[in-house]
Amino acid sequence: MTTQHKQRLAVMTSGGDAPGMNAALRAVVRTAIDKGAEVYAIFEGYQGMVKGGDFIRQMYWDDVGGILHRGGTIIGTARSTEFRTREGRRTAARNLLLNGIDRLVVIGGDGSLTGANLFREEWAGLLAELVERGEITSELATLHPYLYIVGLVGSIDNDMFGTDMTIGTDTALHRITEAIDAISSTASSHQRSFVVEVMGRNCGYLALMSALATEANWVFIPENPPEVDNWEDVMCQALGEGRKAGRRDSIVIVAEGACDTFGNPIKSEYVKKVLEDRLGEDTRVTILGHVQRGGSPSAFDRNLSTLSGYAAVEEILKATPESEAKLIGIINNRITASPLMYCVQQTHAIANAINQRDFQRAMELRGKSFCEAFETLRTLVRGKPRPSQPGQRRLRIGILNTGGAAPGMNTAARAAVRYAIDRGHIMYGIRNGFRGLIDGDLHEMDWMSVEDWTAVGGAELGTTRVVPSGSELYAIARNLEEYQLNALLVIGGSEGYQTIHRLSTERTTFPAFNIPMVCLPATINNDLPGSELSIGADTALNSIVEVVDKIKQSAVASRRCFVVEVMGRYCGYLALMSGMATGAERVYMHEEGVTIKDLQADLEHLIEGFRHGKRLGLIIRNEKTHAVYSTSFMAELFATEGRGIFEVRHAILGHLQQGGNPTPFDRIQATRMAKQCIDYLLREAEKPLPEAAFLGKAGTVSFYSIAEWPRMINVEHDRPRQQWWYDLYVPIARALSKPAPATAEISE
Repeated sequence: MTTQHKQRLAVMTSGGDAPGMNAALRAVVRTAIDKGAEVYAIFEGYQGMVKGGDFIRQMYWDDVGGILHRGGTIIGTARSTEFRTREGRRTAARNLLLNGIDRLVVIGGDGSLTGANLFREEWAGLLAELVERGEITSELATLHPYLYIVGLVGSIDNDMFGTDMTIGTDTALHRITEAIDAISSTASSHQRSFVVEVMGRNCGYLALMSALATEANWVFIPENPPEVDNWEDVMCQALGEGRKAGRRDSIVIVAEGACDTFGNPIKSEYVKKVLEDRLGEDTRVTILGHVQRGGSPSAFDRNLSTLSGYAAVEEILKATPESEAKLIGIINNRITASPLMYCVQQTHAIANAINQRDFQRAMELRGKSFCEAFETLRTLVRGKPRPSQPGQRRLRIGILNTGGAAPGMNTAARAAVRYAIDRGHIMYGIRNGFRGLIDGDLHEMDWMSVEDWTAVGGAELGTTRVVPSGSELYAIARNLEEYQLNALLVIGGSEGYQTIHRLSTERTTFPAFNIPMVCLPATINNDLPGSELSIGADTALNSIVEVVDKIKQSAVASRRCFVVEVMGRYCGYLALMSGMATGAERVYMHEEGVTIKDLQADLEHLIEGFRHGKRLGLIIRNEKTHAVYSTSFMAELFATEGRGIFEVRHAILGHLQQGGNPTPFDRIQATRMAKQCIDYLLREAEKPLPEAAFLGKAGTVSFYSIAEWPRMINVEHDRPRQQWWYDLYVPIARALSKPAPATAEISE
């Protein structure tokens, strides 16, 4: 009889803590167990690895239950001077070997990941030294000749090459945005200026993106310092113009690593003094500090961490001696494995470029989207638009909302209006969607018409679900001609796509429809073809997660199961992603349906779990999952069969999912999409036969002809025929939400 050998790996968190680390830990532990491996946690980072003993403990399924919503890291993190020495790394190697560990998942920043790779490179030499010193046997060294490393980037700074977003960044943006929104209201009340300092070390991502998300009026980032020596005069002139135009406050954001072109630091206190001395403004400084790193992780960070943790285990379990260390990140909305040290080297190259004052190189290394965001911000922070050029053709562009309200509609409208006006064109706001275009309810918008719209939920222009037909098409054509509109931007859901498709097919009948038209996807349901993430979906997801977190606290106190109904119509995106972000044990979606056998099996799992000490149950149900097996039906069924064992409640979240101020993600996404749509309209306006299209984003920005819309849509259920997230995420969500497996016996 032989002992069955299992792969054994360890997971640790290191460096500064970041919201989402616990979600990553949970994913690594449960994925490893699900795949038949044993998993250990190293407590207190590299310090715990050097100390060994009780700092390295085996983890089981339920050890990581109930931690998704918790900030920081439950296994701790610490700086270790000992691990920086070869002697310390030799001791760490011995402690791993004594636990049979030769595979390591490291969740941390570039310093932690660089240390892990050095550890991997020295492994063979460290083992030889340990054998020579008699601290381990040669047999043990032979069993573990290689150390395999996979890294996840846990850092709020978003300063690592190889991933579009690092774990914790989105949550930090939430904290910054919430703080600046609050500051803006008091600043406006007193007509004050505020200088806000944010974290980021040598990376300006947090400063740049929070400026986009909060209508900040100026920003300083390390990668692109002021281009002129008299930057103080330039800043004050722009802020002064804004005040003359009617703005009641000024917000200046300073990244902690900001500097001028000579490398001299730009400090928030100095900026405050400049504003007071040159503009005579009552100015305050707010340094947000470590509040940016704390608190419960956002829905995005929970899901990014979960997906990354799952991928990390897959990667490390298949590693071979020929494998190089890998970094797991997200690129173009897909989880990706990249060579770890190449990513570290490129990260260091950015810091070196900044230190050498090669700022153009630093911007290039940050990537195209970073550069585009900076250029967009330069337009939006202007106190007034640039004057139109002599002889320029000034287009008259209509803008309207359609479909259900989606947080971020106002953000998109503001960005579109200001960007187009700054390019010399004229913007017309159309109230109440296509109903307003039918009724002739249009008005010209100027630079200040959209002031303070970025942070506001709902739709200031109004919206309706009207899809015009018959004589309404004639009314639209008449008003397009009367107001001489040359282009049309439609922000909204499927009603907008249907209408633009109809208008484009009626061009021979109504020549007024022969103008460029484009749809910008905005719906909480995330059910539009071509677009992977519609405006509003992230806000809705965070609203769901926030409420469900509270529901779980109520449930755990009373041994309850909650059945929570979320929106989405026939698309299960909100249900699946909120289920993954909250640790729901079951998600019901229309795409999969539900049978009485499914309900019976889930009921048996609930009864078994509560009988063995389970304290809460959570089931997420998409609103259109089944016409008969409704949320109330499921709750009553479970309550009847579980009586005496557990209680059941149901919650229909309703329209709170459509409300609230947009999240930073939705604000940034809306701003970027609006610019792209205006650019598209301007390009098409130069053509004799302009296209009607809708914006998609599958890795790179792309526009689809509206003629393609019918073949891409499932008409019966008003959702895309192919839903990119379904095959990618459903297996992961299922694997991590299943009940704890029974303890497997080791056969001999």
